[in-house]
Amino acid sequence: MRRRNLMTVLAGAAAYPLFAGAQQKPMPVIGYLGIGGWSSNRSSPFVAAFRQGLSESGWVEGQNVSIEYRWAEGRYDRLPALAGDLVGHKVDVIAAPTLASALAARSATSIIPIVFNTSDDPVEHGLIASLARPGGNVTGVSGMTVELMPKRVELISELVPQARVIALLVNPSQPQTERTIREVQEAARAKGLQLHVLKASTEDEIDAAFATLVQLHAGALAVSSDAFFDSRREQLLALAARHAVPAIYEWRDFAAAGGLITYGPNLAAVFRRLGVYAGKILNGAKPADLPVEQPTTFELVVNLKTAEALGLTVPPSILARATEVIE
Repeated sequence: MRRRNLMTVLAGAAAYPLFAGAQQKPMPVIGYLGIGGWSSNRSSPFVAAFRQGLSESGWVEGQNVSIEYRWAEGRYDRLPALAGDLVGHKVDVIAAPTLASALAARSATSIIPIVFNTSDDPVEHGLIASLARPGGNVTGVSGMTVELMPKRVELISELVPQARVIALLVNPSQPQTERTIREVQEAARAKGLQLHVLKASTEDEIDAAFATLVQLHAGALAVSSDAFFDSRREQLLALAARHAVPAIYEWRDFAAAGGLITYGPNLAAVFRRLGVYAGKILNGAKPADLPVEQPTTFELVVNLKTAEALGLTVPPSILARATEVIE
């Protein structure tokens, strides 16, 4: 009797690891492919918004999902290798918060689901078949950055009507740069403005671009949306103030930190939706079946203190449309 009980106990003990292994599913992993980095802390609020979106779909980092972060530190040429590294780690989903990272991820895999936030038309860049029916392994949110550039030209021209020469600052490393230039050229031509395109992909080149802008006697500046420019926000704002250049940017953060005027979607809301989409895919949804989302509301933010420092009077037409006026 004792021997039979002992054998039963041993058999149960031997079977336990197999039973436990069958019960415990491995924690899914999201690969986050960012162009910026942690060093400037600029990415932190947007990663927090991404995590919030994940939690809305039932996924909490460290509890039932883990995130592998890869940062290009502003170096677009590093993205392909970082994307390949995530694919090599066999992550379950890749979150690509920029067009460049989405293109790198798509080149690295046609199997692992990818959720993106693009600044340009994802159809034109070959990421998806259509906004309504993406097809393949890619879907996400389109921030409409390029599409909004003509509106920014219109706003800065309305705010600084005496400026007949304007400049556009772009990062030549960005995949949407050429289209951005075309859109702004058409908008400037329609307004009868002379446009100069300035290119910068390093800190020194940003300094050089502002020196050129002054030599050209440009009366206003439009700064294109770019993760590298976002990481150099303080430098851009300091140069604009030093040279007394009225400038328009995309994200509210620029106006809150002393920029003159911004117009664009709420970036935190975009990153939250990116997290929601990643969570939906972890819950079993297929990218091909998730239509690409586009923002429906946009923020127009004006900094009156900066306008006063530049000797500008903000027209009532802009104040009436502003979602926020910083005094």
